[in-house]
Amino acid sequence: MSTELTTTVSVVGAPAQAREVLIDSLRDFRQSGAAPVQATNDGQLMALWLHGRSKDTQRAYGADIKAFMEYAGVELRLVTLGDVHGFADFIKTLPNGEARADKSQARMIAAVRSLLSFASKIGYIGFNVGAAMRQPKVKTTIAERILSEGDTIRMLALETNPRNRALLYAFYDLGARVSEVVGLKWKDVRTDGETAIVTIYGKGSKTRFNRLSATTWQHLQAIKPAACTPDTPVFASRKGDAAITQRQAGRIVLAAAERAGISQAVSSHWLRHAHASHALAHGAGIVEIAEQLGHSSVAVTQVYAHIAPGQSTSRYLSI
Repeated sequence: MSTELTTTVSVVGAPAQAREVLIDSLRDFRQSGAAPVQATNDGQLMALWLHGRSKDTQRAYGADIKAFMEYAGVELRLVTLGDVHGFADFIKTLPNGEARADKSQARMIAAVRSLLSFASKIGYIGFNVGAAMRQPKVKTTIAERILSEGDTIRMLALETNPRNRALLYAFYDLGARVSEVVGLKWKDVRTDGETAIVTIYGKGSKTRFNRLSATTWQHLQAIKPAACTPDTPVFASRKGDAAITQRQAGRIVLAAAERAGISQAVSSHWLRHAHASHALAHGAGIVEIAEQLGHSSVAVTQVYAHIAPGQSTSRYLSI
C-alpha cells in the first residue's frame, strides 16, 4: 500500500473495514481516469450530504431520510421509483391516522429527492430515480398566519416580563427567524446613537445587518446585565448562563398571544410574517423587505404583495 494512498484515505475518514475498498477504488481511478469513490455506504453518503447544513436542517432532513429508508427497507442503491412513489403515498397520513400537513409532506419528498440527486452526482448510484418524481405543490397559507397590527401591538404591550417583552419586540422588529434571535449575543448588537444595528448570521450561512427601532433598543438595554461579556447571550435563561432555547421562545410567544386574546397557535414565525406584511402596507419595498428577512430571492418575499389587504384589481371595477 502506498503512503500517498494511505494518507488520502485517512483524510476521507473512512471506517477501517472500508479502507481497503477505498484504496482499491483510488488505485483504479488513477489507472482508468474514472471518478474516485466518495462513499461506500448509506451512512457515509448521508454524512457528506448533510455536511455544512444548519443543525435544524440536519435534524429535520435526517429524520425524513430515516423514515424513507425504513419504508423502503433496502440500501439506497436498490431504491426504485416505485419506492419513492409508495413513500409519497405512505406519508400522507400520520401514525395516528390523521392527515399529515401538505407542507410536511413536501419537505419530506424534497429531502428524498435532494439526497438521490446528490447520490447521483457523486456517482454513488447509477440512476437518479428521484428526478422522475414531481415535487408536490403546497398551498400558500401565510395569509392565515399573519397577525393584524392591533393584535401584534397588544401582544407586545401586555407582556410584563422585561426579557420576554424585549424578545417579542426583537422578533417583530427584526423579522428574524427564531434560531437567529435566540442565538444573538451582545457582540452582535452595536449601538448607533439612539438605536443599534444587529448582526444576524442566518440561514444559508449569510450575514445581514438589521437596524433596531429606538423602542426595541430601549427594551434590550433594559435587560443587558452589568457584568456582560461579548459572548453573553442577549436572551439568557433564568440562570443567566445560557441562551433560552427555541422551545422556550415559542412558549413565550404563545403565552403572549393567549394573553392578547388570540385563539390561534401563534409562533415566532407569525411575528416574522407580521413584520413583512405590515412593513409592506406602510410602503416598504419588496427588495428592502427581502434583505431584512434574509430571503434567498425576492420571489420568496413577493408572496406578501399577493396577500396584502386591499391590494386587488377589483378596485378597478365599476361595482
